Amino acid sequence: MEILEVELFEMGMWSLGLGALGAVVAGVFLANTDLCLTKPAHASLEFLEDADLRSTVDDKTIKAKALWEKRGAVVMAVRRPG
Repeated sequence: MEILEVELFEMGMWSLGLGALGAVVAGVFLANTDLCLTKPAHASLEFLEDADLRSTVDDKTIKAKALWEKRGAVVMAVRRPG
């Protein structure tokens, strides 16, 4: 009876170890791929024209379209995750 208990204990430990190893492999794989992330949406010109731009110097807000109506301008909008 003792031999059977030892074998069952060893099988349980192997199962636990393999499960932990599988979890580590899956975690490393998912952390280094973008399989679960949503794909980024590209902003249209109409959406960017309507964006409010706030000054960092004073409390002024203008529409982004006002920057390139009369002369060229480059505007980069970045949204950080989180």
